[in-house]
Amino acid sequence: MDYAASDLTQRERYKVLTSFVLPRPIAWVTSVGPTGVVNAAPFSFFNVFCEDPPLCMIAVNRRPDGQDKDTLANIQRTGEFVVNIADEPLARAMHESSGDFPPEIGEPGYLGLKLAPSTAIAVPRLADTPWAMECRTWKTIDVNGDRQLIMGEGIHFHIRDELWDDKAMRVHMDRYHPIGRMFADRYCRTDDRVVFPAAEGAKGK
Repeated sequence: MDYAASDLTQRERYKVLTSFVLPRPIAWVTSVGPTGVVNAAPFSFFNVFCEDPPLCMIAVNRRPDGQDKDTLANIQRTGEFVVNIADEPLARAMHESSGDFPPEIGEPGYLGLKLAPSTAIAVPRLADTPWAMECRTWKTIDVNGDRQLIMGEGIHFHIRDELWDDKAMRVHMDRYHPIGRMFADRYCRTDDRVVFPAAEGAKGK
């Protein structure tokens, strides 16, 4: 089975991509609205891309009526957001925060999620997540007028203490249980892990 991307509808291309590019990390993004309401929304078209500077990117499409989603409007207005990573205990709340909440209702307050102040920006982070990165907008790219790629520069990191060996600069993987996105309403755990020895490269060259 093969397809030319141009022969598929937008929805069909989405289904092909999200069915096979698995699992995807989830950016649980907090942002602040014009009246101070804190918004939290998950995005699985997301990843980090480099470390100097630390850059991440999320893709935010517009609502079916053409209006900007709260996350996009907030980031465009303030230039700030926090990428939070959900683990298993927070997975249900993360999923529920993807619902269509009106701008005047903040998902953290509605779902009973605790907030904590950020260090370098005004947008708060989700206090109980294992990892969070404060970001300022680095660049935005318009895609066909209905989607924005938002590149953020990470300027401050928050790590749950028991997850991190600060001497080795290494995560305790036996304690870290992030959730990945599959497709539709399906997610995955990340505890089934495989370790390979370091590759030696081709011999005789």
